Amino acid sequence: MSISIHSSFLPQTDPEASLAFYRDVLGFEVRLDVGYEGLRWITVGPVDQPDTAIVLHPAGLGDGLSAEESATLTGLVAKGGYFGVNLATDDLDATFAQLEARGADIVQEPVDQDYGVRDAAVRDPAGNLIRIQQLPTEG
Repeated sequence: MSISIHSSFLPQTDPEASLAFYRDVLGFEVRLDVGYEGLRWITVGPVDQPDTAIVLHPAGLGDGLSAEESATLTGLVAKGGYFGVNLATDDLDATFAQLEARGADIVQEPVDQDYGVRDAAVRDPAGNLIRIQQLPTEG
């Protein structure tokens, strides 16, 4: 049996700002942009990885959530500490320089972590934490 990650979901609070971040700052391609009843779900992913995607969905939606629960969830998203994703690159310093030049909201500059990973972090417009890790070199 072989299982792979096809798509992950991150909440968005402003579809246009999220679209601009993932497309123009991270350089992802837009795969789907679906509207329904005034809401938008935007699927993005790395150009060279057609089978891996992130679905940016409206924050605060979910089956069986009350209005109060939805508001609480949206508030947690807005604080920027609830959702996130880890990405990887073969050149963290160059990637970070590009993100910084493109106006990314910098949370952490590249650093060697005590647990053995070199990474940096930015936030998307909804506050989701995007950690970018240096891929290990072969050899």
